[in-house]
Amino acid sequence: MMTNQIIAAQAEQAVRELLAVAGLRAGDILVVGCSSSEMVGEQIGHGSSLEAAQAAFGAIYPILQEAGIYLAAQCCEHLNRALILERAAAERYGYEIVSVRPQPKAGGSFATTAYETFSDPVAVEHIRAAAGLDIGGTLIGMHLRDVAVPVRLSLDHIGNAHLLCARTRPKYIGGPRACYPEA
Repeated sequence: MMTNQIIAAQAEQAVRELLAVAGLRAGDILVVGCSSSEMVGEQIGHGSSLEAAQAAFGAIYPILQEAGIYLAAQCCEHLNRALILERAAAERYGYEIVSVRPQPKAGGSFATTAYETFSDPVAVEHIRAAAGLDIGGTLIGMHLRDVAVPVRLSLDHIGNAHLLCARTRPKYIGGPRACYPEA
């Protein structure tokens, strides 16, 4: 049985490692899709654990806040993978706000935790995040910018859930005579 302390420690390590290589700046968005079911060893969608989600969220969110990075919490398929984020982020990026409130069995425990923790939470259907953590095969790719680059961390699980991470970069354009910045 995976403890919430281990889940929190692994989530903290993962977000710190991703931030170290992703090149995010204050105001960027990091999307997190998180299956609490997978973290506790159940099949995605069949063992939601609010406590495990709270442990992961509680480790990730303060680190992002300190860096000035917005967290977008992806909901589950029952809410069409909508996202919960702060109203300030939605307004900054011009995302259309939709009306829904996630719950553990309709939206997911991680998104529910985000909704209950954010100061002014809203839901949106689509974003273009600069990086992301996919905890448990939640399919965050639809919410990343066009060119996603896989990031390998020193760990590949949070709890029992597989962990996949990505950063994004601008598209290369211009053909064979173009020059590209080193970063």
